[in-house]
Amino acid sequence: MDTDVLVAGAGPIGLTAAIELRRRGISCRVIDPLLEPPRYAKAVGIQPRTLEVFENMGVLKAVLDASIMMRGQIVYTNGEHVGRIDLALPADVPYGFAMLPQYETERILAERLAELGSGVERGVGIVSVDQDTEGVTVTTSDSAIDHVQYVIGCDGSHSVVRKQLGLSFEGDAFAEAYMLGDVEVDWSQPTGYGIRITRTATDGTTDAMLVAMPLPGHKRYRMTMLVPPELTDRPSSGDGITHGFAAGPAPKLHHIQAVLDQLAPEPTTASNLRWSSVFRISHRIVDAYGWGRVFVAGDAAHIHPPTGAQGMNTGIQDAHNLAWKVALSVRGVAAPGLTDSYDVERRPVGEEVVGMTVRNAREGIGAGQSSVETAMRKQAQLLISYAGSPLVSESDPTAAVVQPGERAPDARGLIRDMVAFPLRLFELFGGVGHTLLLYSDGEVGKFEELGAAAVDAAHGLLDVYLLVASYVTSVLPVVVDSASEFRTEYGVTGPTAFVIRPDGYLGHRGLEGVIENLKKDIRAMSCPTWGGLHPDETHPSERMHS
Repeated sequence: MDTDVLVAGAGPIGLTAAIELRRRGISCRVIDPLLEPPRYAKAVGIQPRTLEVFENMGVLKAVLDASIMMRGQIVYTNGEHVGRIDLALPADVPYGFAMLPQYETERILAERLAELGSGVERGVGIVSVDQDTEGVTVTTSDSAIDHVQYVIGCDGSHSVVRKQLGLSFEGDAFAEAYMLGDVEVDWSQPTGYGIRITRTATDGTTDAMLVAMPLPGHKRYRMTMLVPPELTDRPSSGDGITHGFAAGPAPKLHHIQAVLDQLAPEPTTASNLRWSSVFRISHRIVDAYGWGRVFVAGDAAHIHPPTGAQGMNTGIQDAHNLAWKVALSVRGVAAPGLTDSYDVERRPVGEEVVGMTVRNAREGIGAGQSSVETAMRKQAQLLISYAGSPLVSESDPTAAVVQPGERAPDARGLIRDMVAFPLRLFELFGGVGHTLLLYSDGEVGKFEELGAAAVDAAHGLLDVYLLVASYVTSVLPVVVDSASEFRTEYGVTGPTAFVIRPDGYLGHRGLEGVIENLKKDIRAMSCPTWGGLHPDETHPSERMHS
């Protein structure tokens, strides 16, 4: 096989998967049927958790340079100012909420992929996918036949890969259609705030709405509005899934101006229309995120309302979860069940996001949350947990400290030799393998032994750091927790160990069971290569979560 993995789709999800594979030395072919990258700002919000992922991927600087900060939302109803939300996250969260058009996110990711020696083949789509215990045979629209080890379908809501697998995609559609437009306005609303305006009829229903999301540029917004009657007659997609940009005439500037004249909180003129489209919304999710050696991610696996900017971010984190598992499988060192864990861990996340965004679209963001901080962290995708996954150690749901399966938090004020300024913990997670953090109260020997044994168990795919309150001499890299922030964030009360997975989630805490936890992800090199679920086994719709 000349190529290890074929990635279908060159949007943010496919590019993320390809980058993460290439970072680990895995060859991949990335194809997309579109001749040019789309210039629509379909997804514009980047969540704090995704910025953490981008830091690990090496694209954070470029994303921050191109973005603006989303500072909050101002709400109007029937012409009256009724509320203001300021997006202020707690001090332990390293990044805020960013706004960036999807095509700019794709550009940055494509440039990163090019740095890693790969590109996108455009004008090429999937025709058929056939798999057996040895690999996957893929026929593409350029008449090429590829034999690869794995296929990752990031090919959108009308995914060919999903259809080839025979996965169901159950759900429903919103009756309303919306029009989107990227425009500039001359109003005096504060920079960095979304503007949400609704008008209610006498029966209490919403008969007009405007949502303006800030974009980089001078008073530039992506505006969402109900579609006027003359633009509602649109052809169907052909597969019964009405989601995304619709075919037919695009809204003109005068359509957008008419809504602004009705609803804007002050007189304003729209100008410089960059693009516009009619957008339809469905909410659907697959019955399984993969089967055998073939997987789906992003819109190919789940679609839902864009409320709260969850879709692209969820898809990027799908790819980030999957790619390191596929990479270990390609290398022949994946533990049994590793790639199957992608569905076990990510499908519940997709189900929750679909439910949450539908609820938020009808009731407002944060509906049903116990506190503003919880709502913020949930929207920021910081509360995702894989507790109960077969890959993570047992957790204690009653404990008030970070548990296996939860996001590993950052910590500041770390000191190490040869570095003049304090470090953040996330700067130690820049590798492509697992990380083992050993916290010592001064004794070194047993930690050096554990670190060496762990590196052997992980076939060298592990970075080990010794964290201490004050400097000690060790053969391990020593990091001093000078501000005690690591101890606080991780609830450290004595000597202990933490296994951090490549996707930034805690796999294990405690000195006992470190090697056993690593073996849940990485197995002995001498064992035969495991290729995941064999295609002749029960179809995932019949066996997943049984």
